[in-house]
Amino acid sequence: MLKNLDPILSPELVSVLAAMGHGDELAIVDANFPAAAMARRLIRLDGLKATRVLEAVLSVLPLDDFVDSPVAVMQTAGQPETIPEPVREFQQAVNAAESKSVKITAIDRFDFYDRSRAAFAIVITGETRLYGNVLVKKGVIRL
Repeated sequence: MLKNLDPILSPELVSVLAAMGHGDELAIVDANFPAAAMARRLIRLDGLKATRVLEAVLSVLPLDDFVDSPVAVMQTAGQPETIPEPVREFQQAVNAAESKSVKITAIDRFDFYDRSRAAFAIVITGETRLYGNVLVKKGVIRL
């Protein structure tokens, strides 16, 4: 255990987050996502909701403020205007972590798959709700 570090941030995940550079993306995905087939680096956090994992990740990962939208989610197939419950929770978690309103972009499922394949890593969760998938782009820490 470490001080001030969320206990669900496993040593493997902390290592991946620390190794990521500015502009690298991390995919946090639900239990239905084909993560094992897509991931360059795969981290399993079974039994946890995607929102909880996002909150833990954002407690240590700065979001990229050089882009218009550092967070992307998967659109609902056939109903792109629909905002699923996990996506509403992602918005709340991102806003809370950044202490401001952050733009989240909804992208087509296949575009989400492409970006996940290119992501630095994929974290698969135990999220069973549909559309519990989010991409975050790492930013910089200004000291």
